[in-house]
Amino acid sequence: LVVLAEALGLPVPAAIALIYGGAAAAAGHLSLPLVLIWALAAMTCGDLCLYFLGRYTGWGLLAFLCKVSASPETCILRSAESFYKKGKITLVIAKFVPGLNTMAPPLAGSMKMRLGQFLRFDVMGALLYTSAYILAGFLFHGLVASFTSGILAAQHAVGLVIVAGVLAYIAYRAWLYRKWSIYRVVPRIKVQELAERLATDSDHVLVADVRSHGYYDAGAERIQGSMRLEPNNLPEEVKKLPRDKDIFVYCT
Repeated sequence: LVVLAEALGLPVPAAIALIYGGAAAAAGHLSLPLVLIWALAAMTCGDLCLYFLGRYTGWGLLAFLCKVSASPETCILRSAESFYKKGKITLVIAKFVPGLNTMAPPLAGSMKMRLGQFLRFDVMGALLYTSAYILAGFLFHGLVASFTSGILAAQHAVGLVIVAGVLAYIAYRAWLYRKWSIYRVVPRIKVQELAERLATDSDHVLVADVRSHGYYDAGAERIQGSMRLEPNNLPEEVKKLPRDKDIFVYCT
């Protein structure tokens, strides 16, 4: 259940659960093959759910996932760029990269990756991830047992550390929310309103395409008359923009 929860994007430590599963198998309490099979099945099921959600909701799910990330203004840009450059390899290594582990399956779905291709590489990545931590727990079960005994012997101190960690995390999230709140009040325009501006006052309007890679290719269709800005080089790109026009940008 912990592995499935992490695969679905919940902030739970699946790696720790896998390590303890491996240690339990070494102690004879669980079957090692069954631990690996169940962990692999749980992770793959969670990834499949996000894949289909990404395929049928597209931006909606990705935007929600990025709202709870550490850097919401660059979340999709960086994830999509990584997926665009490394493609299938991203699915294999994504589980080991915080943030990308949750974003990779819905990104694959939103980019219309074929289901068979997604499953092939996702299962490879899930197998690599689960087996690495399960085998670590299996091989070092003595160390895991000693660590657990130490925690049980110092329950009060551990409890205080956990409470302090939770409070620090809440404070950090509050700081991030305030820091990035400016992006929540950016002026927006409806499609029909922009179309009317372009039809009646096109000389004083500029539309810029800043879609991230993976959602934009060289031959992709754009709004007629719009210009392309490279999202990874915006500080330089904005220097090309005229100062005497109203500028509207659109992205994924």
